[in-house]
Amino acid sequence: MNAPLPGHVLPTYEPRLVPAAMIEALKARFGDRCSTAQAVREQHGRDESPFDVPPPDVVVFAESTDEVAEVVKLADAHAVPVIPYGVGSSLEGHLLAVQGGVSIDLSRMNRVLAVNAEDLTVTVQAGVTRTQLNNEIRHTGLFFPIDPGADASLGGMSATRASGTNAVRYGTMRENVLGLTVVTASGEVVHTGTRARKSSAGYDLTRLFVGSEGTLGVMTEITLRLYPQPEAVSAAVCSFPSLAAAVNTTIQIIQMGVPIARCELLDANAVRAVNRHDKLTLREGPMLLMEFHGSPAGVQEQAQVVQEIASDQGGEDFQWATTPEERTKLWTARHHAYFAALQMKPGCRAVTTDTCVPISRLAECLLDTVAEADAAGLPYFIVGHVGDGNFHVGYLIDPQKPEERELAERLNHQLVSRALRLEGTCTGEHGIGLHKMDFLREEAGEGAVALMRSLKHALDPKNIMNPGKIFHW
Repeated sequence: MNAPLPGHVLPTYEPRLVPAAMIEALKARFGDRCSTAQAVREQHGRDESPFDVPPPDVVVFAESTDEVAEVVKLADAHAVPVIPYGVGSSLEGHLLAVQGGVSIDLSRMNRVLAVNAEDLTVTVQAGVTRTQLNNEIRHTGLFFPIDPGADASLGGMSATRASGTNAVRYGTMRENVLGLTVVTASGEVVHTGTRARKSSAGYDLTRLFVGSEGTLGVMTEITLRLYPQPEAVSAAVCSFPSLAAAVNTTIQIIQMGVPIARCELLDANAVRAVNRHDKLTLREGPMLLMEFHGSPAGVQEQAQVVQEIASDQGGEDFQWATTPEERTKLWTARHHAYFAALQMKPGCRAVTTDTCVPISRLAECLLDTVAEADAAGLPYFIVGHVGDGNFHVGYLIDPQKPEERELAERLNHQLVSRALRLEGTCTGEHGIGLHKMDFLREEAGEGAVALMRSLKHALDPKNIMNPGKIFHW
């Protein structure tokens, strides 16, 4: 029998009792914004991961930082878990209530609080989504570039240190969060960072909370960097005879220093899925979807250089999209890739994973992954933010067939182990959650994980903030 795989078998967690008196206190305070209805609880006990876990005991819809603090203080008094909830788009089990407790839904905290156009900053409540933010600031000539695909909340994006399609040029949430308002495990409200572009004042608490997946506190307000909308934007798709050709094109683009804004890979399976889902006629082979930002002359020069590189690798069927409508159609199809792929195998669930490797090792990592998946015979699809060495694989499994889940996890384990051997990471942007706790230990080492655990113990001594995630208590 094969040995259990890292990240495959969930630990057994004992649910913590939520006293009836606490639930009654929450109902008395929040009225119909506090729910114990089964349907509401189940909605807040699921994300896009393949895990099935009992739902939280109660859901509270908060509308302000002070209300979040009230809930957390009550949870602290009873040692009850608190799980922040944005829109439920996480992929690694981040929001699952493995020990029961209170789900704090932040979706009603959806106000843009302050736009400082002169300083290129904005402050928002955690429930604001990236699409909402860009719609509300469009008139300023600015935009927020981080685009993970799903219309995620900015609180959730900060909690998972998200990135996405624009990261190759604009960075990740790590580089673009300037300050936070956080409710700590004791219910205290703290503020980190400022609107200044840099600071040497003490520990960098902002970076500590960004990527902490709700395990250290609940982020309620976020101050972000904004960027001027580019003068000219052009997008293109290009088909390739093989994945190797597409990946080698990407490597050359980055190594030549072309300031490409987006460089996305879709394998033939992903292209086939989006064609059916979005009724497109893209050539069903490996494809790069690219976007260029800058001045009209700069964009034209970038596009010309990239087209020459792609042609040398056998790239063909270049299609340009210069109008906003054409670009939106292409990027909407890319963002639909996950759900489009699910429709290729009705009733399936996806075991998804992502890794990120140095750009020079991308071809080796990706091509070996494809060879293993093809040999295994399990349906899969690949999309990737390959401009920064990050790609995603979704293995499509029948949830009624444990052997398919086992095979998907084995492929996932082989992929992550390969990425680590190539000096990459077990997750480029999904986060650790439940699924990759053992992989984190393999990547960072016992000493680093022990240091993370010490921080968790110091800031959350009762282990009430999203317990059971990232590492074991």
